[in-house]
Amino acid sequence: MTNWKRIGRRTASVAVLAYLLTPALAAAQQPAAPAIQKIALTAGRSTVLSTDFDITRIAVTNPAVADAVVVQLREVLIDGKAAGTVSLIVWGANDRRQYDLVVEPGVSTLEQRLQALFPGEDIHVTANDEAIILSGRVSNNNVSLRVAEIAAATSAKARIVNLLQLPGGSDTMQVMLQVRFAEVSRTALRELGASFFTSATGINNDVLGRVTTQQFSSPNFDNTGNTPKLTFSDFLNLFLFSQKYDIGMAVRALQNRGLFQSLAEPNLIAYNGQEASFLAGGEIPIPVVQGISNAVTIQYKEYGVRLHFVPTIAGDMIRLKVAPEVSTLDFPNGITLSGFRIPALSVRRAETDVELRDGQSFAIAGLLNNLSEDTVSEIPGIARLPIIGHLFQSKAVNAQRNELLVLITPRLVRPLNPDEVPPLPTMDQRFLPSSQGIGGQLKGGGGLTDAPAGQ
Repeated sequence: MTNWKRIGRRTASVAVLAYLLTPALAAAQQPAAPAIQKIALTAGRSTVLSTDFDITRIAVTNPAVADAVVVQLREVLIDGKAAGTVSLIVWGANDRRQYDLVVEPGVSTLEQRLQALFPGEDIHVTANDEAIILSGRVSNNNVSLRVAEIAAATSAKARIVNLLQLPGGSDTMQVMLQVRFAEVSRTALRELGASFFTSATGINNDVLGRVTTQQFSSPNFDNTGNTPKLTFSDFLNLFLFSQKYDIGMAVRALQNRGLFQSLAEPNLIAYNGQEASFLAGGEIPIPVVQGISNAVTIQYKEYGVRLHFVPTIAGDMIRLKVAPEVSTLDFPNGITLSGFRIPALSVRRAETDVELRDGQSFAIAGLLNNLSEDTVSEIPGIARLPIIGHLFQSKAVNAQRNELLVLITPRLVRPLNPDEVPPLPTMDQRFLPSSQGIGGQLKGGGGLTDAPAGQ
């Protein structure tokens, strides 16, 4: 009985060991999976893949990048469509192969056109829905500018990113813009009018009278007291009164001229192709009513001297897109909203493209604002009489003229290396008096000591 039990146990152990080793032996007997092969393609081109077995089916991960179709039992036609990498799996009756399809971007129509127009130049174009990127190296600034213009003409919506490099290292340069705003305001004022009046008791204590156009202030009669009298808010320029005839006249004859000039000189630095802006002025609060609740919120509107510019460096040339603006508060033309007095803005702006060399200047002038206002008041009928009719008229003439001049000078600059930094200005004398002059030499940690001159 004992021997039979031992034989049964050994048989069971062998069966369990065989069961555990069966998957490992089966895996060892299967052939190793073949390595993934790479197939290089160009967008817009095709290639044929041949196999040594009959193809039953295929699969491509992204047909937008590359697509494949079985044309014969052992041939697959692969079409490259867009730049990228996808997988292609091919099955046979007893085989399976996997490939990596690497699609490189092809030469676009724009790049072919640029290479035909500018032979010998290293120009590459990368385009998508939002931008056209120009890269490579060209021989001069004129080629760089023309290439960017042609690229911009091919697409009205795409943004042009010009990364073309030029000889001379202009891609490391920056542009400093020296701007001078000069505004001159001239005003001229002329006023002429007359007012006739009698004394407070009247002519011969009988007749009271006053003649005025109400354009300028005139005397008033005050009868509130026991003794009538005349009250004057302004004697104007000429005042005449005859006590004999109890009659007087106040004449306003004024001529005024004024001159105002303001000047701003901002300096800005911008990287090639990047926008820079400047504002010297302020912000005014504007109440805004929100929705049905009529809640009032405050928004701020900028005003003053403003400048926007975008430089493009091309060799020793600088192409600038400049937009200067000068705005001032205009209270007479403002509005009143919910009890708030909101001034209007008087704005003068210009926008232009110029091309200059380093250090050259250009001016934007002719931004004139002329305002003329004539006010005439008269007494109907009497004012039309010959000669004496002018005594019953008053006239005010106000003329203003504002002129704005913008002078802009671009300069190419670059950062200084550590060994190029100039020394700061120093004085031969000490910045602090000697310790003897402040009550003796202080000693100890952190105290003042008398240093030799020049240190």
